[in-house]
Amino acid sequence: MIYPHNFEQKIGFDQIRQLLKDKCLSTLGEERVAEMAFSDQFDEVQERLNQVTEFIRIIQEEDNFPAQYFFDVRPSLKRIRVEGMYLDEQELFDLRRSLETIRDIVRFLNKNEEEEEDTPYPSLKKLAGDIAVFPQLISKIDSILDKYGKIKDNASPGLSKIRRELNSTMSSISRSLNSILRSAQSEGYVDKDVTPTMRDGRLVIPVAPGLKRKIKGIVHDESASGKTVFIEPAEVVDANNRIRELEGEERREIIRILTAFTETVRPSIPEILQSYEFLAEIDFIRAKSHFAIQTNSIKPALENKQLLDWTMAVHPLLQLALAKQGKKVVPLDMELNNEQRILIISGPNAGGKSVCLKTVGLLQYMLQSGMLIPLHERSHAGMFGSIFIDIGDEQSIEDDLSTYSSHLTNMKIMIKNCNERSLILIDEFGGGTEPQIGGAIAEAVLKRYNDKKTYGVITTHYQNLKHYAEDHEGVVNGAMLYDRHLMQPLFQLQIGNPGSSFAVEIARKIGLPEDVIADASEIVGSEYINADKYLQDIVRDKRYWEGKRQTIRQREKHMETTIARYEEEIEELRKSRKEIIRQAKEEAERILQDSNAKIENTIRTIKETQADKEKTRQARQELSDFRQAMEDKATQELDEKITRKMQKLQEKQNRKKDKKQNTATKTPVATPKVDTIIVGSIVKLKGQTSVGEVLEISGKNAIVAFGSIKTTVKLDRLERSNATPVKKESVKSTFVSSETHDQMYEKKLNFKQDLDVRGMRGDEAIQAVTYFVDDAILVGMDRVRILHGTGTGILRTIIRQYLQTVPGVKHAADEHVQFGGAGITVVDLA
Repeated sequence: MIYPHNFEQKIGFDQIRQLLKDKCLSTLGEERVAEMAFSDQFDEVQERLNQVTEFIRIIQEEDNFPAQYFFDVRPSLKRIRVEGMYLDEQELFDLRRSLETIRDIVRFLNKNEEEEEDTPYPSLKKLAGDIAVFPQLISKIDSILDKYGKIKDNASPGLSKIRRELNSTMSSISRSLNSILRSAQSEGYVDKDVTPTMRDGRLVIPVAPGLKRKIKGIVHDESASGKTVFIEPAEVVDANNRIRELEGEERREIIRILTAFTETVRPSIPEILQSYEFLAEIDFIRAKSHFAIQTNSIKPALENKQLLDWTMAVHPLLQLALAKQGKKVVPLDMELNNEQRILIISGPNAGGKSVCLKTVGLLQYMLQSGMLIPLHERSHAGMFGSIFIDIGDEQSIEDDLSTYSSHLTNMKIMIKNCNERSLILIDEFGGGTEPQIGGAIAEAVLKRYNDKKTYGVITTHYQNLKHYAEDHEGVVNGAMLYDRHLMQPLFQLQIGNPGSSFAVEIARKIGLPEDVIADASEIVGSEYINADKYLQDIVRDKRYWEGKRQTIRQREKHMETTIARYEEEIEELRKSRKEIIRQAKEEAERILQDSNAKIENTIRTIKETQADKEKTRQARQELSDFRQAMEDKATQELDEKITRKMQKLQEKQNRKKDKKQNTATKTPVATPKVDTIIVGSIVKLKGQTSVGEVLEISGKNAIVAFGSIKTTVKLDRLERSNATPVKKESVKSTFVSSETHDQMYEKKLNFKQDLDVRGMRGDEAIQAVTYFVDDAILVGMDRVRILHGTGTGILRTIIRQYLQTVPGVKHAADEHVQFGGAGITVVDLA
């Protein structure tokens, strides 16, 4: 139930209807807009909202949705139900094009069936259902009409014959006229630049009035100025008469063709009309979708219970009006639930109480009429069985009703019909009569609403209603905030405390004499003035601490995000360390296997040469030292890789510190000075007996040849030796894993420079972008693209915020408008 009869006008929904009609492509959709109605059926509303949500995705993500020909041919189809009636050429052309659009839309919505994939638009596909598309009818029309909507010459053998004779006769007349005209021009009867023209469907020659007798024929017309007459020469009169006959035959043959075609269409008219109902529904959904995009509307989380949990709700009409002035609407946070069903809003006049009331009524009505509404995506909405509103001056001279009588009538109807599924909206509750009794009646009525567990939003100035809200469960106070210093309303709703009317402050602002204000304060009493002042202070303090709490929440969220990012980096580092260790062990194992082979060869050589025990012991010792050197080298390379990784992480953290920390002076690390070891020195590892020769010194590292093996060793791990190194044939060795090299090469070949995160949640998208950017940097890409769509812009914002924290990202911006615009972020990498 919706009350009163002009409910839509009171909340502004009639203007919404007109805006929707303006967005329709045809009268098909306009009729659906006019028929749009409030529904209290949860499944029906859910399905309508899903249809609009899916169509918005089509608008934003698809380029080939067929929306070119939305013609309403229903009146013509209903007319030809009568025997003998037929569709004319234009009606037939409109039928053909609109049937083609219906066919293409059904095909578009069912396009994934052939691929055996789930459709991305299940609600719209369900709407398409078993809609007939009439391909044979379209082919039949194509055999009759050309691409411009005219009857083809070969539409029938008779028409083809008539048009051939018509063209032949026209050509004959044209030749005769040109011959007569040239003769008349040579004799000076007609000007040189004159050509044959058409008058009353007959070809004639323009001649000056004084020379009209020089050419035998019939005068058909003269110009408006009288300076030219149009003569049909006698030689072409019969041919022109034949033209008239052929044109009549052509019209009759066309009518015969159209009538015959209409006879074939007539049995299918009910099915065709059903297809046009589908086209009307698509036009209606399309209009709602474009309106939702214009007003940044979404589908909130819909629940099948009585609930209002709205964040950043906006009045769409006010939003559009202020947008033209370059202004923005102050969003509304509203919450009604089982614990606080009725909200009593108080505050100063012109502070936004009525706008708040209308916003609640309009958005809830839009939602249950199948429209998306402008609020934040984390909002929740419920369903109401009936909505009542009492707003404005309902004074009626005819019915002899005063304003207060009208309000009392509305109260009576609401008390009688409201229940626990009702939403009541009352402006200036109890107003219009003497305040004391008006407030008392309003409180008594409010008690009945609360007893019936009705939901509602009520505005008032009465103190007793504020006290009632404080003392009774189910009712809660709310205040429209006011800036006491600037003396202007903030248009913000705050639930929890009653609002002040700021009567004294407003009176002082507009310049009412101080003595008048003082007298008024004395009349009402200091207790009332002080209570109002304390109430203002409470509201001000609550605003202050609410702001502080919001700031703390933001900082906590930022801190949690930072901690999560660092934990992720640490986990990544741990995985990298494991991977490096694994690769290093594999490489070391391969080297050691080669070394063991050399060891076996050495032992075999010793046995074959029957060397003495001392030489055998010495050879084994050298091999043992060599093996130890290889293990030390593998350990050293592992430590260096991990150190480099830690340094990169430390540099990443340092870049996020302030400039003072970045400019802090770092203490240089002293390089140990090893003067005793030079190129050519005979050295050994400290604590080992194997000796080698220094081949090269680079900084604090030296390349040492231990027999046939060359290795890099830190200088501080070496000491000079007097022993002579064993000279052996040089053997090349490498410590680069060919497996790792192949993996990197394959990764670079298979890397794709585009990432599509459309449809993902925020956390999923960030995780995907993190891996994607890391891989791009790893394989050396200069530029990549991230496809996130436009939508509400939230996905684009959080991705951009994340990219600002990535050190390897030089720049991130929108793609060129021709290639996707704001729906794609282009990332340049360092």
